Amino acid sequence: MSAPATPNTRPVTCKADLIAPFEAGCKPRERWRVGTEHEKFAFTLRDLRPLPYEGVDGAPGIRDMLEGLKGFGWRTVEENGTMIALSCPQGGSVTLEPGGQLELSGAPLETIHQTCAEVSTHHRNLKAVASEHGIGLIGLGFNPKWGRDDSPWMPKGRYAIMRRHMPTVGTLGLDMMLRTCTVQVNLDYESEADMVRKFRVALALQPLVTALWANSPFSEGRPNGYLSYRSHIWTDTDPARCGMLPFVFEDGMGFERYVDYMLDVPMYFVHREGRYIDAAGQSFRDFMAGRLPALPGERPTLGDWTDHITTAFPEVRLKSYLEMRGADGGPWSRICALPGFWVGLLYDSVALDEADQLTRSWTAAEVSALRDQVPARALATRFGDRTLSELALEVLDIARRGLARRTRLNSQGRDETCFLDVLFEIADSGRCPAEEHLDSFHGRWNGSVDPLFVEYAY
Repeated sequence: MSAPATPNTRPVTCKADLIAPFEAGCKPRERWRVGTEHEKFAFTLRDLRPLPYEGVDGAPGIRDMLEGLKGFGWRTVEENGTMIALSCPQGGSVTLEPGGQLELSGAPLETIHQTCAEVSTHHRNLKAVASEHGIGLIGLGFNPKWGRDDSPWMPKGRYAIMRRHMPTVGTLGLDMMLRTCTVQVNLDYESEADMVRKFRVALALQPLVTALWANSPFSEGRPNGYLSYRSHIWTDTDPARCGMLPFVFEDGMGFERYVDYMLDVPMYFVHREGRYIDAAGQSFRDFMAGRLPALPGERPTLGDWTDHITTAFPEVRLKSYLEMRGADGGPWSRICALPGFWVGLLYDSVALDEADQLTRSWTAAEVSALRDQVPARALATRFGDRTLSELALEVLDIARRGLARRTRLNSQGRDETCFLDVLFEIADSGRCPAEEHLDSFHGRWNGSVDPLFVEYAY
């Protein structure tokens, strides 16, 4: 959601132009990479409040964090003269979500060991800057303490448009923008058929990921009745651009079918000459015909299409890679576990066969019903004749064998299976991270969420 507008002025002349970016994502296996994105909340240590963009009366702001990170070799990205992101010459970026959540979009890397080294370096740099300003950082799925009105807005043009539009299509869209954090993994595909197969497996297993990573049981200082409130929020954000995409499981799924879906997703904006033009609710099909009300007579560029692709938020999203979107934010170990989970399942041909065989008989209706239950029940949710905690152990075994067969070793000779250890512990216990927090809230925390910011801060 936070990516800058895409500067590609090549005109779109036909549907084949819309399909081409997805086709260009096809890569031979030796060029497959792992990209990991994670968001975290920044807060003042003094009163645990979220940070505004600009600090006031000596209090810190998000801009202070960006300025500090520049000292580690990051380059400024500006919008209308305002710093809104940082880019790294070696790949990756630091961007701002609407409520000031800091996101690292990691570089595409060959191994999960490299991914976790990247995450560790990023956290060390963040902590060095944060300590100078009295700032704390924490990974959770939802802000546990502060309300919507307490959350700041970042100075980005696309967010102003989304802020106006969200309340017209759902009741929780602004909460999604301001108060959620996630971990995501981006993975490659070899061909259209490979993309379809991975998409189907990933979509079927996304509710299981939500259950394993569920980490958002509090809202405004109290239990909210969910284990992944972040996941629940997506059910009432915008039905036209969120959800499980049943067509992915149907015959005929491919690049063109996903393009048809995106053409039916209403637009948010068009970016021209450094300015975001409000096109919320308008049709990209009309844009291609020169009938867009926001820009009468003008037709889209490939940059407009690339921007539009980023405005859909399904549980799995197709770009020139597949983006896994089901996990709550969390600590270092679960950030690194997410690429371990998906790489183990999707980058090893035997594991992909096994995962495909496991999920092949699941219908779109069954998976959608499972997705709707998981935010409240997590690993206790029943699917068929067993719980998700039992299913998780089977899927994790497949992923572990897939990682072992990759034989990607670190300097100590360990393979990538070590990153799954934390997930086996969660699945064995049958209890997600949110349930541990709730136990503490009702016990030693004495009904306060404030200790969460101390015990689980980075």
